[in-house]
Amino acid sequence: MKKGVNIISNKNDSSQNKRSTKHQTKKKSVGQRFKNFFFNLIMIILFLVGIALIFNNQIKNYLVKENTAQYQVNKITRDDVIKNEQKEATFDFDQVESLDFNTVTKSRGRDVGDVVGGIAIPSVDLNLPILKGVSNYVISVGAGTMKPDQKMGFGNYALASHYMYDPTLLFAPLVRVELGSSIYLTDLEYIYEYKVTMKEYVEPTRVDVIEDVPEKRQVTLVTCDTSGEHRLILQGDLVKKVNGKKAPKDMRDAFELAQNNYY
Repeated sequence: MKKGVNIISNKNDSSQNKRSTKHQTKKKSVGQRFKNFFFNLIMIILFLVGIALIFNNQIKNYLVKENTAQYQVNKITRDDVIKNEQKEATFDFDQVESLDFNTVTKSRGRDVGDVVGGIAIPSVDLNLPILKGVSNYVISVGAGTMKPDQKMGFGNYALASHYMYDPTLLFAPLVRVELGSSIYLTDLEYIYEYKVTMKEYVEPTRVDVIEDVPEKRQVTLVTCDTSGEHRLILQGDLVKKVNGKKAPKDMRDAFELAQNNYY
């Protein structure tokens, strides 16, 4: 009887050992699969981060184009302009930071509640919305007004926007503007034509360039240069003010230009 008991006991021990071995093998298999999954996930994340870093500028430029397109002046009415002009805004250009990916993404999906007009320079295919103020958000999608109470056709109407390495975006086309070129502004009631009379690189401290000059009606456009150490200034004098509905076709068409070669 003892011998039989030992045989049964050995069989039970053997069966338990097999189950234990299978359990351990299964446990190791699950653990290995988890490690493999985690490793693959990390590799995918690193790959996506690498792609984003490599194509960061391309993605940012694409988003700027998309953002600019959604703020086109032809998407609002004259009544919208009047209402938007009454809104509060920031006018401290010195607080503007370099245009980064985060600022661009934050500008997406916002309404056109800051748009107060449009600017077009046909000679360089520039067609941008004008928004009130010069916050980081405003000048990441178009041209921002630099003074609280400025009005088109009066005083010195000053606008600022970012310089981009893509020569078609925001105020990057200004480097190609020549003296005598036409600059058009619209508030959706009139179209104002200015002729470029000055193009200069100045120190950032030259705030006098945006001040009103007695007896003059001007437009001043401000952006950084390629190094970021100076500012490119374009100024023009008012030569014509035309009712928007009666304006010549070429003036009206300037605000229908592809949004900085967007399309």
